[in-house]
Amino acid sequence: MRKIRYSWRYTIRWRLLLIILSSLGLTAVTILVGYFLTEMLVQIPVANIPFVWIIENYGSNRAMIVAGTVIFPFAFFPASAFLVQDLQKLDAGLQEIANGRFEHQAAVKGKNELSAIADSMNKLSVEWDHELREITRGLEEIAKGNFNYQIPKVSGSRLGEVAFSINRMSGQLKSSIDEERRAEKTKNDLITGVSHDLRTPLTSILGFLEVIEEDRYQDETELRYYVNIAYEKSLALRKLIDQLFEYTRINNGIPLDLSELDLVGLIRQLVEEFVPVLEQAGMECRLNVHEGDFTMLADGGLLVRGYENLLSNAIRYGHTGKYIDIDFFIDGKEMVVRLQNYGEPIPELELPFIFDRFYRVERSRSKETGGTGLGLAITKSILEIQGGSINAQSSKKATSFETRFPIREKAETAAE
Repeated sequence: MRKIRYSWRYTIRWRLLLIILSSLGLTAVTILVGYFLTEMLVQIPVANIPFVWIIENYGSNRAMIVAGTVIFPFAFFPASAFLVQDLQKLDAGLQEIANGRFEHQAAVKGKNELSAIADSMNKLSVEWDHELREITRGLEEIAKGNFNYQIPKVSGSRLGEVAFSINRMSGQLKSSIDEERRAEKTKNDLITGVSHDLRTPLTSILGFLEVIEEDRYQDETELRYYVNIAYEKSLALRKLIDQLFEYTRINNGIPLDLSELDLVGLIRQLVEEFVPVLEQAGMECRLNVHEGDFTMLADGGLLVRGYENLLSNAIRYGHTGKYIDIDFFIDGKEMVVRLQNYGEPIPELELPFIFDRFYRVERSRSKETGGTGLGLAITKSILEIQGGSINAQSSKKATSFETRFPIREKAETAAE
């Protein structure tokens, strides 16, 4: 708060005292003049002069008291005119501010409390006018679509809170628009990816069927060869469509069938089902379970589907390493499942994108592997809708996929 500094001679108390004294002095002078006039009138032998009659009947002292009482207000009002004028200026300034005209300045001269109040009021009016102009400019920029514009920091008043709220609203609006644009781009990318991945096998199928339709084969053996290729391409096409449907279904928020399950037991059973595939690939899967409780509340069917993709991926790309290691351990308040294979590493530049849909490392585009580019994206979505997360690391030594789930508190488990 600004401290008011002024001389004692200019305070309101002294102004009021001077007004009263000057009013009393003017009253006294008026009474004195009236007294001498009355003395002169008394010498005139006219019995019906009102002043003479009053003095003779009520006395001169009473007459002067009455006259002083009547004269004092007439002397006080002119003497206090300048003070009242200053108060009227302050009132007019407050009225202008109340009507929203903050550019108005109250012109109160002097060095007293009223001038200090006027200075404070003018300063406040200037600050409010500046802040409102900044807020108005900010709203105009936002209305133009410039959501990066931030209203400069203003005072800690309510106007400052308004400016802060507008800045926050602008940021949230920008985030919403950016998110909408990303969603639109994602939709377009999805359509582009689906079109590309569906067209490739479909083109092959149509090509071989056209050869068959036009009888451009030499014998039944070649016919069967062409039919077999069209059939294999049809299976690949169906697989892609099934995975695409599964991906969109998961990301559209399917209801979860939650139940308490043992994560170690679930993956152990899954590995047993993969034994024929592992033997065919000449691989062995090793489970390493560290001490800890690995029970969790999850949708077992979806979880199996997610780890199926990880295990299939490890067999497809890590078969040269002969082993797949699955480690279970507790890290702080999370249970961790790390799945490692020892095949060729994923290039460092491509590692951040392997969970994007339709993204495939170059080596996975071969006809031998036949990846759709949706398996890891599906796995990531399955884990995330159940509160989990996944990340990948790759080096010449090993490629690992690490999944994490929060450990439920005991009180929460007991309540369920």
